[in-house]
This record gives sequence, structure tokens and C-alpha cells, in this order.
Amino acid sequence: MDKTKFAFDKTNFILLGAGMIVIIIGFLLMAGPGSTETTFEPDIFSVRRIKVAPVVCFIGFISMIYGILRKPSNKTTDKTEK
Repeated sequence: MDKTKFAFDKTNFILLGAGMIVIIIGFLLMAGPGSTETTFEPDIFSVRRIKVAPVVCFIGFISMIYGILRKPSNKTTDKTEK
């Protein structure tokens, strides 16, 4: 199969994979104990869960969007197009 027919190249897939890993890390940073009806957990308002984790997820989503929109470089020149 001809590699020039694919919409993505190796770099696109690396960017998509890295973006997905960063998003998963962001969601793991948001995780933690929650409040119940009998006890209040003040950790739900921590800086890690409110500010850091959403920024990490946002960076991951931006990386994935860039990985999708990035145009693969065309290193081979086709002599039939001339």
C-alpha cells in the first residue's frame, strides 16, 4: 500500500498518543475522595483538582487537535505529477 494515501503520518500518531496520555493524566489528577452525606471533604477544592488538572487536560486536547490538523510532510516527489 502506498504511504502517500494515508491522511496521517508517524508524527501525527505520536502527537495523538501523547495528547491522549496527557488527558488521562489530567483526569487522574482530578480524581480523589468525594464528600458524602455525613462528612465533608475539603480536598474537593484543592488547587490540584480545580486549577492544575483542567489545564493539563486542556493542553492534552490542544495537542490532539494539532495532531489531527497537522498536514504530513510530503518528502517524496512524484514524477508523474510534472
